[in-house]
Amino acid sequence: MSALLAGFTLSISLILAIGSQNAFVLRQGLKKENVFIVCLICAVSDALLITLGVSGFSLIIATVPWIEPLSRYGGALFLFIYGAMNFWSAFQNNESLNPADTKTSSLLKVATTCLALTWLNPHVYLDTVMLLGSISTQYVGQKVEFAVGAITASFVFFFALGFGARILRPFFENPKSWKMLDFIIGCVMWAIAFSLIKDQLFLPQG
Repeated sequence: MSALLAGFTLSISLILAIGSQNAFVLRQGLKKENVFIVCLICAVSDALLITLGVSGFSLIIATVPWIEPLSRYGGALFLFIYGAMNFWSAFQNNESLNPADTKTSSLLKVATTCLALTWLNPHVYLDTVMLLGSISTQYVGQKVEFAVGAITASFVFFFALGFGARILRPFFENPKSWKMLDFIIGCVMWAIAFSLIKDQLFLPQG
């Protein structure tokens, strides 16, 4: 259960970060346009990448041992920078999400755009394959539970975001709401970054 919960919590924290993919899902949800297909594409894509990271990362480490610490510290650095960007956005950004900015599109165009925002985004690979794959090595014998938790978080988040968007519309039209969310995301990212390196920081000297 601890591995399942860890996978779910970490995955939902990473996915929660506002980006082009999530903004697209939210817009489609607010417009009630091809919501199911968009959510399914995002969730299934994450599931494939998470499975790749969790199943293959240990084999990579066995062949090239220095990749694990490199990915650990690299992931921590990325999360620290990403968190800092969210803090900066919380204090500087005054934009709100306006679904009226996007005209109605065909299913093919919507699906193609969603696939591009997912598979051409380098953050997706760092989050799912590298970061989650690296952390999964800490759960020896419980990798399946960790992966199931992470994949479940992806399905829960994207479908909740897509179909729950209409309920959140009044909230997200307020720029202050985005500021608050960006600040919370920044805190979560820094907390995860610290958790990746805390054992090394507090190792006894000598």
